[in-house]
Amino acid sequence: MSVIRILHIIGKMDRAGAETMLMNLYRNIDRDKFQFDFVVFTNDKGNYDDEILALGGRIIPIIANNPIGRMLKMTRFLKKHPEYKIVHAHMLLSNAFHLLAAKKAGIKHRISHSHSTSNGKNDVFKGVYERWALFTNRKLATYKIACGEQASNYLFGSTKEVMILPNAVDIDKINEVCRSNSDYISRNFGDNKLKIIQVGRLNEVKNYNFSLKIAEELKNSHIDFSCYIVGQGPLEQALKKEAKEKGLEDKVIFLGVRSDVVELMAGADVMIMPSLHEGFPVVLVESQASGLPSIVSDQVSDEVDLNLGLVTFLPITSPKDWANSLININKSLISKSELAQSLRVQGFDIKSNKEQLIDVYKKFEINKEFSS
Repeated sequence: MSVIRILHIIGKMDRAGAETMLMNLYRNIDRDKFQFDFVVFTNDKGNYDDEILALGGRIIPIIANNPIGRMLKMTRFLKKHPEYKIVHAHMLLSNAFHLLAAKKAGIKHRISHSHSTSNGKNDVFKGVYERWALFTNRKLATYKIACGEQASNYLFGSTKEVMILPNAVDIDKINEVCRSNSDYISRNFGDNKLKIIQVGRLNEVKNYNFSLKIAEELKNSHIDFSCYIVGQGPLEQALKKEAKEKGLEDKVIFLGVRSDVVELMAGADVMIMPSLHEGFPVVLVESQASGLPSIVSDQVSDEVDLNLGLVTFLPITSPKDWANSLININKSLISKSELAQSLRVQGFDIKSNKEQLIDVYKKFEINKEFSS
């Protein structure tokens, strides 16, 4: 059997939600039978690039000034590389351009994968683009995958003929890490205060400005706390400046991109996610697998609550309400083994999910196409 190479369209392989989900799958597949390669739209190095190369994958930069330019270059690339029989696109509305490129290049198997419930835009031009992109996605995708029902309804209009593939994690690994790292933050940062963590790209949708307002409320209430912000992004310098102006530089710690996110979760008291919108963030699966309570924006899909008593939803209107909830947060009383079993039953174990995805790829019978 020849190795089947799947071409994933992702933009840049940084430590973000869809990218982390992909890496969880990639680490667990049989790479003697299937290999993942990644089209990115930047020459900048991604956080996962070194690991991808070490696992036998390829990073393929396609550089252009606009989506149409990228589409044309991708079409030419695919025509020159007939080894790619499957294109798997992960960039929501932009998938429309990638599916068009694959269609023009004669690719029969075109997967559109929805990871979000909104594109976050509401102006007139964006609305026209959204309608076109949604139509094109639904018309050109030969197979549809979504991380949850709400993400499926957004990109595909329903869950009919859509595979729901939850953003799974390595439950056994998280369980093992958490058992021995409950003091991780105290041990590494000398911190025995209320330990808050927020994980995500430093951009507008993650609503870090609201997080700083929460921190300001905690400070004004004389609460001894630390808020650890894990991630990078275009707002980093502006957020650091705002934190300093609010006198929070000793309270809000910017950690940048980290490879020890699960350890940080194990050592934290609570996670916050005041996002303007989300699909089904991997980080909320990780936090619940870690037994970490979370306070989450009511703009986030309610599907993220895995019925473990670990997720509290609040509107993003009153930083004071969030501060009060943080002060009164309770640690989980559920054992690590109970958490693991519940997540497995609900379909969030990466070992099960990778088999489901591989079954999809196998259905395409790629090797028959090679031999024909």
